[in-house]
Amino acid sequence: MSESPQNEPDEFDEIVGAETDRDPDLAVIEAGSRTLRTRSGPAQGDGVPSRPADPELDRALREVEAELAGRWPETKLDPSLVRVEALMDILGSPHRAYPSIHITGTNGKTSTARMIESLLGAFDLRTGRYTSPHVQSITERISLDGAPISAERFIETYQDIRPYVDMVDASQEHRLSFFEVLTGMAYAAFADAPVDIAVVEVGMGGVWDATNVIDAGVAVIMPISLDHTDRLGTTPEQIATEKAGIVKQDATVVLAQQPLEAASVVLKRAVEVDATVAREGMEFGVLSREVAVGGQLLTLRGLGGEYPEVFLPLYGAHQAHNAAVALAAVEAFFGVGSEHARILDIDTVRTAFASVTSPGRLEVVRRSPTVVLDAAHNPAGARAAAEAVTEAFGFSRLIGVVGASGDKDVRGVLEAFEPIFAEVVITRNSTERAMDVDELAGFAVEVFGAERVQVEPRLDDALEAAITLAEEESEYSGAGVLVTGSVITVGEARLLLGRG
Repeated sequence: MSESPQNEPDEFDEIVGAETDRDPDLAVIEAGSRTLRTRSGPAQGDGVPSRPADPELDRALREVEAELAGRWPETKLDPSLVRVEALMDILGSPHRAYPSIHITGTNGKTSTARMIESLLGAFDLRTGRYTSPHVQSITERISLDGAPISAERFIETYQDIRPYVDMVDASQEHRLSFFEVLTGMAYAAFADAPVDIAVVEVGMGGVWDATNVIDAGVAVIMPISLDHTDRLGTTPEQIATEKAGIVKQDATVVLAQQPLEAASVVLKRAVEVDATVAREGMEFGVLSREVAVGGQLLTLRGLGGEYPEVFLPLYGAHQAHNAAVALAAVEAFFGVGSEHARILDIDTVRTAFASVTSPGRLEVVRRSPTVVLDAAHNPAGARAAAEAVTEAFGFSRLIGVVGASGDKDVRGVLEAFEPIFAEVVITRNSTERAMDVDELAGFAVEVFGAERVQVEPRLDDALEAAITLAEEESEYSGAGVLVTGSVITVGEARLLLGRG
């Protein structure tokens, strides 16, 4: 629930007048910037905005979305930064107006970005976060202080940079892509805010990703596995080579647990650019974790020491590892482990993690029966989700709803879920990227057997069918539904089930 307007002056006075004994070396910002955070308001709800209620505003947003959609799709990777660099130059280099933390890897990027953002915000830093893809609204991709920018601000930002986009389009062989324009909008919005730090997730890969015009002091590399193999490579080494491209001269690399061949590539890159490396399992990691109501209780080992009794309201061992990476990244930003041999304020860290949300990542959106959404779209993500669902929920009967994109390893995803799904309902989302239902059903029959597969081309029908199956034999208390296979499928299911 948002604060009432009449309370804002009191909050302002409290922020400006508060004494603090926090170590100045932790780069606590001045009251002026904290005042901006007060004016913008705290992050509300789960950070997934609805469509604008004002018909004219909604129409204007749809026009911007349509113009962006008319460009190269974000799934098309061109090995060049020429266009986005030209845009940055003509905009006055907004990406150099603030420090940044850059995140790449195959899985866990968005959840980790949200955790980093929460930690930085808890330490009174004004944050900008750029992530992709979105769950429901394109405005989710650009956040300030933990909340997506408003539809009005999104439209204004697009209109502000559009003349410069047109100039770059006219000077280049190819127009700027959908993702390149959005990246320009994010960097411009962050400079305009202004933010104290940007948390930036790559779109795809690293070296040639449009986000890689930034010179991040902290580079985070999440677990690397096979995904986008048609664009990034067919082996962990090849993919790691692309992703290691975000590691810049003298940066700190926060390296999540990796296959040996991927880790070797990143470490070689770090040596080449004199980067410092912090490795999960060596310099930091998860010391212990136990399932708790609504999430899990962690003891984390950071770069500066131990952080006990940290509650994380997210499910699964993979989210615990994401939390360890996020903590190490924020410590590295503050100089902990190199300049300072101490932990961050433990109460602030606990408060930050306790407030983390990650929509569409093992998110419960309904009870009786329980319906869970997870955006797993590759085998590694599916295996993590399957383990987490088993650990956290213990369903006696679990029905899967799967709608995948056509360019994914859908067989690998289905095989990961086969041990935990009693039955699976095959469907599709509304986008052109969605895999044909009959093709996906063919893979499902091979993995599950025909008797365990039901096909419902419409997602609303698929959800209804899965809920009905989960309720069979009066197993209300132990039944559940997991909707998965694609961020887009999860986003559309979220809307259908009354979220957003």
